[in-house]
Amino acid sequence: MSTSDLGASGADRLTATPPGVALCPLETLADPGARNFVLQIGQARFHGFVVRKGGAVHGYVDRCPHMGLPLAQTLDDYLTPSGELIACSWHGALFRPDDGRCVGGPCAGDSLLAWPVEVSEGVIRTA
Repeated sequence: MSTSDLGASGADRLTATPPGVALCPLETLADPGARNFVLQIGQARFHGFVVRKGGAVHGYVDRCPHMGLPLAQTLDDYLTPSGELIACSWHGALFRPDDGRCVGGPCAGDSLLAWPVEVSEGVIRTA
């Protein structure tokens, strides 16, 4: 992880986190479901979200590639009603939960920035 990923001033918005940070117990995240996380690291903050679908858990930086806005206008509201896709509530972009690839909307073909997470001993952690 580079210094630019972690940020150099209090105004920075981070795009990466250190590994091993406990986020939440896996059992507290609905299946399918998503949850927002804001981590304070030094003087900067990281905004991300985790998506659970089946046995898989994936993390993404909370920033749409279309306009750079957070995806959810309502806390933790990242998934379509069916829970099949991640949806940007601003302009309707749709992303696959397993790889963050945009499959519809204004940034089709782009991808969300992955945030490495893992499940260890029943807890979702940064990887």
